[in-house]
Amino acid sequence: MSQRPKVSVIMGSKSDEETTKNGVKILEEFGVPFDVQVLSAHRNPEALKEYVEKSDSIEVFIAVAGLAAHLPGAIAARTTKPVIGVPISAKLGGLDALLSIVQMPRGVPVACVAIDGVQNAAILALEILALKDKKIADKLRDYRAKL
Repeated sequence: MSQRPKVSVIMGSKSDEETTKNGVKILEEFGVPFDVQVLSAHRNPEALKEYVEKSDSIEVFIAVAGLAAHLPGAIAARTTKPVIGVPISAKLGGLDALLSIVQMPRGVPVACVAIDGVQNAAILALEILALKDKKIADKLRDYRAKL
């Protein structure tokens, strides 16, 4: 029986897949169960809402989005679990996506990593999980010592 996912990686578009795979590799390396979805805040908002609201086992969401980048905020509006936004450099060098992610209203926070920083998003998700999981904390300490 496979473990239920602890991290959800949601991309706003299939075109974000290439950038996203570097972060997914880190989650795989740590053996943390995760789920990957392509759900747009604009093109399929109801499917996104349903997915987030039914993701009981998820402890951290990573939302990868470019352009208007509403995905991280749309997720954060539907959960009290941590959401990490990753702006993608689809247009304007990613500045448009970055500003969309960091300009969240009070009470609906989204953590934000660097433009195209999916690897850092995965590491931040692991740091959050490590607060309750000594095995992940130990692996993370070893991983960071090698950087």
